Amino acid sequence: MPKSKVEKGRKGELIASRFLSSKGFEIIARNFRIDHKEVDIIAREGEFLVFVEVKFGRVGSFGEPVEWVGPRKKKNLIEAAKLYLSKNELHDLPVRFDVVAISQRGGKTEIAHFPGAFVEEWTLS
Repeated sequence: MPKSKVEKGRKGELIASRFLSSKGFEIIARNFRIDHKEVDIIAREGEFLVFVEVKFGRVGSFGEPVEWVGPRKKKNLIEAAKLYLSKNELHDLPVRFDVVAISQRGGKTEIAHFPGAFVEEWTLS
């Protein structure tokens, strides 16, 4: 029986959290939700507060999981990041948007980390 989308997402976020922790990231939050927007993982790496989108799935006709982060998702991540920063009064903290892509190929799991996967000019206001 196939896993639900939520179960699959949680599994991917757990794998990504463990992976990032092993690279020295401090995981601050998982599944942060605000105003109908979500950030899979919020972490700290050095001076950066990192907002991480996790993509988990089989590689197929839809391309690599990192390619699944489209313009609408990027916009929602940026808006959620702004809300998080404002809510927590983190006005001067440098921010980065990463993608962790977890692919399944022939029973093998591969993890790819894309720091600064997309950059948008924005201000907190």
